[in-house]
Amino acid sequence: MSTGRGPGGPTKRDRREEARETARKMREEAAKKAKRRKVVVQSSVIVGIIAVLAIIGVVVFTSVGAGGSAANPKNMASGGILLESPTKAVTTPAIASGAKPTPTKMELDGKTAHIQIWLDYQCPYCDQFETTNDPQIKQWLEEGSATIEIHPVAILDSSQNKQYSTRAGAAAACVANSQPSKFWDVNSALFANQPDEQTGGGLSNSEILKVFKDAGVESQAITDCVNKQTFGSFITQMTQDATTNSQLKNPTSGGFGTPTVFVNGERYQGGFTDAAQFAAFKDAAVKDAGSGKTITFPTAG
Repeated sequence: MSTGRGPGGPTKRDRREEARETARKMREEAAKKAKRRKVVVQSSVIVGIIAVLAIIGVVVFTSVGAGGSAANPKNMASGGILLESPTKAVTTPAIASGAKPTPTKMELDGKTAHIQIWLDYQCPYCDQFETTNDPQIKQWLEEGSATIEIHPVAILDSSQNKQYSTRAGAAAACVANSQPSKFWDVNSALFANQPDEQTGGGLSNSEILKVFKDAGVESQAITDCVNKQTFGSFITQMTQDATTNSQLKNPTSGGFGTPTVFVNGERYQGGFTDAAQFAAFKDAAVKDAGSGKTITFPTAG
């Protein structure tokens, strides 16, 4: 039978064996390729896992490297900044990581009013109190007949104002940390530029920095601090401390609100737009507290 080849060509058996050999070689080559693909895939997976672990490591390292907790500003050891004059703040170290604020000790001499105020920069009643009383409080500070301790808190945050209460409080803390002698000016400026609580969207960080600049405060450190909201968690913690402190709660409502004002440890419960009423209360509180002793306020948690 003709095979299609010359008489000296391979037999059918030879061709069958050749085909089998070729098939065997093809299977072996396919197996080698599959093995190589498997190794490449496994290597890629391992590299991917290592990359993910490396990213996680960087995140963990960054968190731990930052102290593992929120940053606290200098000059606010009590949770507020204590001013002895419009341009002189009492300097203190930052609250240690995990520590509580240290309430201020007030030396009573029968003539000095130690004013303490908890305020929210979005609070319209705080604005009323500040606008009404800033001129006379500034005069008392200049005369040396008063000190004032200002505690920024945030109870009026909202999505509409983009958490302005916290952002403004944290920005003020940036000034306390870097330029404490300018805190009075910045505090007044924030209220002079307070956005409307109902219709306003809160000042942006750049707008807050413009307010600061107009008040004479401008530096790269403060710009970075405001934009990064370095002390946002500090304001959140001070707000929690204030709202849960029984001594700061209003005895009538049983809750905490702003402004909360004390003079020599005595709560002011008068109107926010009557400067004469607050001045009379201040004088009475100084007299009631007496002299020759030291008080610490607040003391309750």
